[in-house]
Amino acid sequence: MEISKAELASAAAASGAATPELRGAEILVKALQAENVKYVWGYPGGAVLHIYDAFYKQDTIQHVLVRHEQAAVHAADGYARATGDVGVALVTSGPGVTNAITGIATAYMDSIPMVIITGQVPTAAIGLDAFQECDTVGITRPIVKHNFLVKDVRQMADIMKKAFHIARSGRPGPVVVDIPKDVSFNKTPYTGYPETVEMRSYNPVRKGHGGQIRKALQLLLNAKRPYIYTGGGVLLGDATAELRTLVDLLNYPVTNTLMGLGAFPATDRRFLGMLGMHGTIEANNAMQNCDVLLAVGARFDDRVIGNPKHFAQNERKIIHIDIDPSSISKRVKVDVPIVGDVKDVLGELIHMIRETTTRADEKAMVDWWKTIEAWRSRDCLKYDRGNKDVIKPQYVVETLWNLTKDVDTYVTSDVGQHQMWAAQFYKFNEPRRWINSGGLGTMGVGIPYAMGIKLAKPDSEVYCITGEGSVQMCIQELSTCLQYNTPIKVISLNNRYLGMVRQWQEIEYSGRYSHSYMDALPNFVKLAEAYGHVGMLIERPQDVEPALREARKLKDRTVFMDFRTDPSENVFPMVQAGKGITEMLLGSEDL
Repeated sequence: MEISKAELASAAAASGAATPELRGAEILVKALQAENVKYVWGYPGGAVLHIYDAFYKQDTIQHVLVRHEQAAVHAADGYARATGDVGVALVTSGPGVTNAITGIATAYMDSIPMVIITGQVPTAAIGLDAFQECDTVGITRPIVKHNFLVKDVRQMADIMKKAFHIARSGRPGPVVVDIPKDVSFNKTPYTGYPETVEMRSYNPVRKGHGGQIRKALQLLLNAKRPYIYTGGGVLLGDATAELRTLVDLLNYPVTNTLMGLGAFPATDRRFLGMLGMHGTIEANNAMQNCDVLLAVGARFDDRVIGNPKHFAQNERKIIHIDIDPSSISKRVKVDVPIVGDVKDVLGELIHMIRETTTRADEKAMVDWWKTIEAWRSRDCLKYDRGNKDVIKPQYVVETLWNLTKDVDTYVTSDVGQHQMWAAQFYKFNEPRRWINSGGLGTMGVGIPYAMGIKLAKPDSEVYCITGEGSVQMCIQELSTCLQYNTPIKVISLNNRYLGMVRQWQEIEYSGRYSHSYMDALPNFVKLAEAYGHVGMLIERPQDVEPALREARKLKDRTVFMDFRTDPSENVFPMVQAGKGITEMLLGSEDL
């Protein structure tokens, strides 16, 4: 149980004793309690046994024992994405750290606030090739926002305060705290957890430059073909309300990146769909043909704009709002850079719009919307909805959307074709409901993400849309789901291929399907049952909706649904590598 400062002071006064001495592991636990951490996902080992002993003696933080350290970081990551809180994982030294690397890199690429606590060999053994030793600081340096090696128990509280501050402020990201075993055991007087933190070298800017915001306002109101392009930064910055207010005031078209879905309601007519490699015609064409582009919390990455030279062919004015100055003009030169917290900057922009009497050119906007509607009328997401012989994967996702659109639903995915179909066909209207690995593209995240979310949101429906390839990378976490009662629903779009690899091989490699077909798949129904869950095999289109309805009724059970889908189906639209975003393949007829 957590002991308050008042209780500590009272006990010390009553006994006349000096400041109490605590072990490093106990100070670590108190730091987590002070940061209001509710869950820690981890796996024990020799270097962290003192920490696990300290966890045993408290009851305010629930530790979740995963089956692999990679899943510990993924689960904490999913929790952070869904809640906005800092996710916390705990692993031991050596292989515990190296197993966690993929999870850390995944969080780093998507700017997720996390603190990963790693065990280390005793300080006297560091550098001597001790059992289960690795250079954690060196290995993780390229994939963290910052990392610490705690060399003295007296540093523990201050370092933990800094770690959480760095993880959640500015552009969020994972922070590693490496703790040698002797440091977690040693004692030091404990005077309480720091209330404030000061770091001379780290002071992220929050407020945008007023002059730059006024320049942006002038460009936006004088635009003939404006476009609002938003990314994951809007979600991370909790700025969805401001974005929606801005669009309501301007009535401009808006698009989200894969990581930004849900920032603006997908069912709103002003939303043009996701843009980029598998984006819609209307979203990509508007991006290429607008005259003023407002980019908010997005980074113009290769999957969004395609070939930068092609993107630069059309002249446009670009306004870029981002908390991270290094993201601005990194791939695309912008005209009005605004460094600041997106919530604050959008709030200031909204205030300026409300104060001015100037409004957009109404005739120009009518013409712009007519152009957009002409693109939209091509229905680039069409597929064979009438097929009665084989399950189309898009149909599974559409059916899930229709069944769950009126309840609070979280959807995770792994990486591949199923990820793109989920992004295209599930209409996310609220923020932080779409949880996937965008930057690193990590297979295996789906189940750990889902179980982390289900602990945070026990009353919400949580679905993992996956494929038979991705799901096997962390399928052992079905055991964790049973132990910690996280009844998620797994939707496996099983086409017997590594689908996205097969699609590229069909298009780019003349159909030479090198090692993209899976010959020895398990019986997923029996496997799910072996883990103590419910398994379903669905092979006919007419059984898709009844199966999903049945799974939803089993509220207290994890259900694995093995949907046997069309093995030849591809994700369209598609922009090939090196092409511009308007040079899209729209279907098999373009191959």
